[in-house]
Amino acid sequence: MRVLIVENEIYLAQSIAAKLLDKGYICEIAASIPDALKEEEFDIVLLSTNISGQNIYPVIERYKEQIIILLVSYISQDTVSDPLKAGADDYILKPFMIEELIRKIEHFVEFKRLKAQNRCFKNYIDYTLKELTIESVSVKEPLPLFLKTNYQKYADAYMFAFASLLDESFEFLSLGDKGSLAQIKALPPSKLIYATDYQNLKKNDKAQFLESIENRRIIVSTTEPLEEEFPYKSIELKSDNKIYDINDILTIDEYVKYVIINYQSKFPDTVLSKKLGISRKSLWEKRKKYEIFKKR
Repeated sequence: MRVLIVENEIYLAQSIAAKLLDKGYICEIAASIPDALKEEEFDIVLLSTNISGQNIYPVIERYKEQIIILLVSYISQDTVSDPLKAGADDYILKPFMIEELIRKIEHFVEFKRLKAQNRCFKNYIDYTLKELTIESVSVKEPLPLFLKTNYQKYADAYMFAFASLLDESFEFLSLGDKGSLAQIKALPPSKLIYATDYQNLKKNDKAQFLESIENRRIIVSTTEPLEEEFPYKSIELKSDNKIYDINDILTIDEYVKYVIINYQSKFPDTVLSKKLGISRKSLWEKRKKYEIFKKR
């Protein structure tokens, strides 16, 4: 990563650069604000706030999407508060140990990486679940709560909506994975948990699992019916426009209905009937049978 050190105390700037070079960073020193505003790009800016008579804000404005750490001789509104409001990330008070500065740099590098990763994951999840509308999600539902669904993504959408209402993160695990029960036991009781694949547990494991989550803040999904006299509340998430998992085996009627519902807006009837291997008249009869109304 490229580091710009904006500091007119040359010995200090060189000391910082030497240590960062040992850590694998590429460093450049600018002794003035005009030098710092050259056409090069940097990932990290170490910006002194006491370069006499020079305005540091053009540097902050240019690099506010990158990491900016202020190098300050004293703490005041001019040296710390206002620059932080303008877009700087943090500050360090002179004199300081170079190791402490490196710790701050590494912290913000990791923070920026995780922030970008989180944004990517959120965009992917939003895209994946965008066509699934889950109604009446309530944080007042008693936990543990079980979600019975004919399609796993319905339960996923419910869980993300539930966590969003709480403004809280959750721990995810699949009960189909070895050691999942031990993982739950290792989590603090206050942690919100989302567990999938309850249907994959063996009968003895189900009994042990149900006992272990009695006082847990946990939501569990299953794609199979629950046992009689089930001890926890359950909600059924189902849609008439069923979406099938890859492992489902469909009947001929289910397959034809699925194709018509999901592809009639993408293909004209001549193409759709040909792909199904039926006549246009048969396609019309299928729509009538399944009560499917084509949008115009």
